Amino acid sequence: MFGSERNSRASRLWSRLACTTAAAVVGAAVLAAPPTAWASDPQPRVAAYTVTPQRLTAQIGILLALIGAIAGWRALARAAARAGAGGGRRGAILALVMGIIGLVIGGQVVTGAKGGLGTGQGLAGGVVAVVLGLIGMALGGLALARTRRRLPGREMT
Repeated sequence: MFGSERNSRASRLWSRLACTTAAAVVGAAVLAAPPTAWASDPQPRVAAYTVTPQRLTAQIGILLALIGAIAGWRALARAAARAGAGGGRRGAILALVMGIIGLVIGGQVVTGAKGGLGTGQGLAGGVVAVVLGLIGMALGGLALARTRRRLPGREMT
């Protein structure tokens, strides 16, 4: 009994450490890449309301990641509220999938941006999509873990 609790604590510690490391790496890449790219090849600024293909791609990534974050939040609330079949498992899986898709799209926009903010490359939208994708994945993973714990007829070991 004590061994499983210790393993659970160690697992939570490693999970938090991995998430923090991943967030630091993504944050460093996002914050360091645009100034260096802009300094080497300055891009002309584009009007704020001009829709470029990169901005449209970033907006699609934001939309998908936002769907994932909302689905994860609802699945987490549903998993915490009641036990039984259908306690948020589908929503958790949807949140994971949409979060990953939003994260990938946002990451591609960020890595493909040749200029800084305001150049029409969709950099700000890509960063928002990455953050929302990470949030959706985290909420979906938590909801999925909670629905696994509460399945009827399954003993906790």
